Amino acid sequence: MFRRTCGDIKAAKTYDPAAPCALMIFLTYPGVIALRRHRITHRLWKLGLKNLSRYISYRTRRKTGIDIHPNAKIGECVFIDHGMGLVIGETAVIGDHTVLYHGVTLGANTFEKIDRHPKIGNHCIIYANATVIGPIRIGDNSIIGANAVVLKSTPEHSLLVGNPAHKNASSKIMETKLQSKNHQEA
Repeated sequence: MFRRTCGDIKAAKTYDPAAPCALMIFLTYPGVIALRRHRITHRLWKLGLKNLSRYISYRTRRKTGIDIHPNAKIGECVFIDHGMGLVIGETAVIGDHTVLYHGVTLGANTFEKIDRHPKIGNHCIIYANATVIGPIRIGDNSIIGANAVVLKSTPEHSLLVGNPAHKNASSKIMETKLQSKNHQEA
């Protein structure tokens, strides 16, 4: 758990140009605090201590304004910037090296006890107040614009904007640039 928290602090230093020293990030960044506490509640949830994990999750939401269900699966080096109003549902999965801004919702579209929340790939960025609803998959290296409402799965390297969100034409340009960069590195 300490290794993952160090990864979250490193992500904060990478994605936030105003980030102070690691100790201040550890003590004062609501996203880092919420992720650190989520990792504890997730373990407790898996051990069957669901009431305790829900209570800690509730206290974390009161302190940080970030609501993460204890059963959500969150990867390494995730950065939640500001975070106020962010909601991550019970069956949501967030990949490694992902950035989430305030007001993002990873929500469900049904009340049934099934896999009902989104799966976010690695190296994704979800900008402020974006909403991703239902058991859909967002491919690796995708970007979801501010205030977008995503209702359908998308492939890797997608740039999603609008309501409902659609794959922007410039995502083809982004994909071509990433492919040429990867080709040069090989």
